[in-house]
Amino acid sequence: MDLDRDGVGVHYDVAGTGPAVLLSHGFGASSEMFQPNVAALATDHTVITWDQRGHGRSDAPADPAAYSPALAVADMAAILDAVGAERAVIGGHSLGGYLSLAFHLAHPERTAALLLIDTGPGYRSDEGRAKWNGMAEGLAAELDERGLTGRALAARHVLTQADARVLDSLPAVAVPVLIVVGELDKPFLKGSRYMAGKIPGADLVVIPGAGHDPNVTHAADFDAHVRTFLDRLEVPR
Repeated sequence: MDLDRDGVGVHYDVAGTGPAVLLSHGFGASSEMFQPNVAALATDHTVITWDQRGHGRSDAPADPAAYSPALAVADMAAILDAVGAERAVIGGHSLGGYLSLAFHLAHPERTAALLLIDTGPGYRSDEGRAKWNGMAEGLAAELDERGLTGRALAARHVLTQADARVLDSLPAVAVPVLIVVGELDKPFLKGSRYMAGKIPGADLVVIPGAGHDPNVTHAADFDAHVRTFLDRLEVPR
């Protein structure tokens, strides 16, 4: 299905029925990264996956103003509106996990729980943020050379970070949180442990032998942990 967001087509898919779970992919991926997990999670949940702007089957506008974390969060809210979900478990991988935290910051009343997969909350120091943004700009330059303009704009305007608002919001998170990270994903292992220490009551699961995408490489293990987490929730349909 496609949603018209002021002339930008945003693609999403829905599987199953029951309490809603919205899953956001990482940078450079698409909703397809959750295909190994949808069947297991959709047995009694409405699982919604979507493609961020510049990715997958969503549009890749050439206007830089069409990309920002705020617009991504607004897309997520619009998708929930389109499927009739007042609240949902908000989950995501890598950049999608960061956007999930940003969604909670903007819409705590619509966030029933958080599922954070191999992600981090950003940087408090200007030095750390500058290093991250330099990486994103280098990635954008490579994507420009390959003719992937939309993806490059997403790197420059969504992947980059401007402040520490998301990181500073962690102690105020008051919904159930499951943090999942691969044992071998060293950069995000550190960030995951940090989030687990800052978010009250958060559960941390480290999947042995997994790297940055444990939901793909260790799907059965990942699904079991997420199912256990979902089964403990009482989420409105």
